[in-house]
Amino acid sequence: MKTATITQDIVLPGSPHDIFELWMDSEKHASFTNGEAKIDRKVGGAFTTFDGWATGKTLELFPDKKIVQLWRAEEWPEGHFSTITILLAPAPTGTAVTFTQTDTPSTFAKGVTKGWQEFYWEPMSKVLATSIK
Repeated sequence: MKTATITQDIVLPGSPHDIFELWMDSEKHASFTNGEAKIDRKVGGAFTTFDGWATGKTLELFPDKKIVQLWRAEEWPEGHFSTITILLAPAPTGTAVTFTQTDTPSTFAKGVTKGWQEFYWEPMSKVLATSIK
């Protein structure tokens, strides 16, 4: 199977801590995705998001700095996982997020790329902007 790497650089309002918590806290994650999320906040812990559509396991956690997870969508080939890496760094207008996803099945890469923007970065930005005011 051919795979692709997705990279995205985003600046989100809020602190690295705010973004880390949105990603790793089940209730906060569900607040911006509008789907149930169950996230075990430890290395080796499993997670599901979007009512079970996406599943995976956390490989590395450096609070407020870095998250590395195995990640898959339910329609991907059975047993295939990509790896996402999220780096968080303070920026003048919030937090610089460097996002990389490796081993994304090529046939899904275009939709996945758009999906991160539409279902993660845009709603996260709205939630963070509202909570900062």
